[in-house]
Amino acid sequence: MTLRELHLPTGRRLAVWALLIAVLATVLWLVVRYLSPAPPRTLVMSTGVTDGAYHRFGQRYQEILRANGIRLELRPSSGGMENIQRLNDGSVSVGFVQGGTGLLATDPEATPDGTPLRALATVAYEPVWIFSHTLDLDHGLGVLAGKRIAVGVPGSGNERVARQLLSSYGVRPDAGGTVFVTDGGTAAAKLLLQHQVDAVIMIAASQAPAVQQLLGDPRVRLASLDQAEGLAQRHAYFQPLVLHRGAVDPARNLPPADVHLLATTANLVVRDELHPALAYLLLEAAKQVHSQPTLLRRPGQFPSPSDTDYPLSDQAERYFKHGRPFLQNYLPFWMAIYVQRLLLWLVPLAAILVPLMRVLPGLVNWRRQGRLFRRYGELKYLELDLASRQLDEEELRRAHAQLDRIEDEVVKTKFPIDFSDRVYTLRQHVDYVRAQIDRQVQPGRRR
Repeated sequence: MTLRELHLPTGRRLAVWALLIAVLATVLWLVVRYLSPAPPRTLVMSTGVTDGAYHRFGQRYQEILRANGIRLELRPSSGGMENIQRLNDGSVSVGFVQGGTGLLATDPEATPDGTPLRALATVAYEPVWIFSHTLDLDHGLGVLAGKRIAVGVPGSGNERVARQLLSSYGVRPDAGGTVFVTDGGTAAAKLLLQHQVDAVIMIAASQAPAVQQLLGDPRVRLASLDQAEGLAQRHAYFQPLVLHRGAVDPARNLPPADVHLLATTANLVVRDELHPALAYLLLEAAKQVHSQPTLLRRPGQFPSPSDTDYPLSDQAERYFKHGRPFLQNYLPFWMAIYVQRLLLWLVPLAAILVPLMRVLPGLVNWRRQGRLFRRYGELKYLELDLASRQLDEEELRRAHAQLDRIEDEVVKTKFPIDFSDRVYTLRQHVDYVRAQIDRQVQPGRRR
């Protein structure tokens, strides 16, 4: 049905069309603005030191997102603590956060409403690597009292966790000659190899260059903590891991025995206003980057929704339950986004047009019936007028013209099949009244 079929005047039809277009445009604008905005083409990620695992992870994410039409800008940082600060102030949208430094680790009773940050997943183990030359640290870290210890760059998650771990053994800076050296990564590894520090506490993924360097150096000893299980119970964000004999280099039998380690987890954290499509894309990138096995994880163990330091995002919950969105399984990223937005546009259109299509036929029929009833009314009035008095010649001429107009309008109006009987009846009635008029105009004819 069209507005023309409603037999509205042209000006009124234009007004109705203008109103419909305005309503549809408003609804579509609301959908595009609030329900389905296009994802931004640029995303900013806070990583870590340039020679660390976080930054290397970020570079791989950068390649994957670039292949999907998204530019990922990487901003190096001192580590997880600076990443948290940047995420909170909104200067970045995504970053890596070290386990034990986020909201839920520092405040287990915190609620999701208390932070704008959400975790997408845990993406890797970050063991606590404790390297030295000759010190026996297996039975406890108390022997580090009075030593020079590299604990990580100032303000980093590495420094925070290292200080907490050492304090469990009563090892504190400026107590008994103990010195905390605030260097991390390859700089700390270099200090150890040059004997400028006695030990290094490094919290990083096994792929980190500094970790790889020290693990492969036979002059360096990796501490195997006898109390790893107990420390994990004392600090909930730790979990015990075992680096098995020969895992680093079987040819050189490195390590020469099983090593008991503590580990945290690296969190992939975003701001809660991140576009859902980008959240799913980051999760897919995380799957590609972190699902492969390493020294300390099995294939497919990461990314994981477990043990996050922030509340899990809605997109992550759906991703780990149902996988990525349906359209992204079959279409390239941007095409899937466009199709999804088109479908969302069609929903409000259907919500308006479907009821309208149901109402229009009844409205059209009502208009048609009204036209017939009005013609019947005119015809009935004319018939009663003829029956009540004798019309003069001019009045008879006007009556003929009125009958011709009624019949002409009925003939030109398109009526559906189910109106046929009423149309024919009206036309017969017109012929009947016309016959009455013709009898009046015959000379000498009396009523």
